[in-house]
Amino acid sequence: MNRSIHAELDAEIKATPIVLFMKGDAEMPQCGFSAVVVQILKLLNKPFKTVNVLLDTEIRQGIKDYSNWPTIPQLYVAGEFVGGCDIVREMYQTGELRQLIEDKGL
Repeated sequence: MNRSIHAELDAEIKATPIVLFMKGDAEMPQCGFSAVVVQILKLLNKPFKTVNVLLDTEIRQGIKDYSNWPTIPQLYVAGEFVGGCDIVREMYQTGELRQLIEDKGL
């Protein structure tokens, strides 16, 4: 079977208002950077979905290719790539992340 990772990722990102590609899941992050972003999203009290990239090596590499961003976690809001842990943390601290989510009507 010929699997189109790009199409799968594109569909997931467009269908899910807030999606975090991470190592582990929201209940049990498996890296510190992923844990930080989960904590931030929980503080914002907005529903979000996580995709555990450790379960599928094609998705793990595919999301890096999709965004042209080399690291995990990766946060998407309303189909838009926001960034990794450092960017998300900085945006949260300045209030920019909350504003972005509100501006998207989420």
